[in-house]
Amino acid sequence: MNSLSGKSALITGGARRIGRAIALELARAGADVTITYRRSADEAVETVDAIEQLGRRGHAVACDVRSEVSVRAAVAAAVGYHRRLDILVNNAAVFETAPLEQLTLAAWDLVMETNARGPFLVSREALPHLRAVRGRIVNLGSLGGLEPWAGHAHYCASKAALHMLTQTMAKAWAPEVAVNCVAPGWIEMDVDSAEARERAARFAANTPMRRNGTAEDVAQAVLFFATAPEFITGQVLAVDGGLGL
Repeated sequence: MNSLSGKSALITGGARRIGRAIALELARAGADVTITYRRSADEAVETVDAIEQLGRRGHAVACDVRSEVSVRAAVAAAVGYHRRLDILVNNAAVFETAPLEQLTLAAWDLVMETNARGPFLVSREALPHLRAVRGRIVNLGSLGGLEPWAGHAHYCASKAALHMLTQTMAKAWAPEVAVNCVAPGWIEMDVDSAEARERAARFAANTPMRRNGTAEDVAQAVLFFATAPEFITGQVLAVDGGLGL
């Protein structure tokens, strides 16, 4: 339960949804946690409070992962608050649906800048601190980066890029830093309408494990990479209940 005691984690987009679940999972394992947020200031306050209720130090900082200046300030704030950085979780992302032929340049750029450039910028900025402690990077990819989803071309392309970035970082930054990726399948959240419930039931029926994933499933996979032997690096782990088989 205290496998991360004395360590510090930075989770981008950690105020809500999957990011919040990851923040709490790492805190339960003993880590002090900094989360970043862009628009979810109220949720960030609530998540920090939840981290501190677990007996860990929590910290929230505003950050736009697309901005080099913003990323530099956020990493500096995290290191300044906790005095070290052991684990980086690149979770902040944008998910959009659009027919490929109707994709605008603005939509393409927003998704690529957030989902691919963002993890690169944060990882590059965090690298000196992670190297100093033989730290870990865990990227949040997607089953969409492994399979082509016709209505999500920009999202799939961005996550495929992140999967490759994971592997190149793992080679480039070894042996000091282990870099891995968790690629969730259908994760059930915000099922608050008849249409959403029907869609969730359809995905569950098509999943060999006969249920949809939860944010906690993803968080436990992140914890695995955060605590696994450093010899495990460059891996993309699908957390999809077999949906991609």
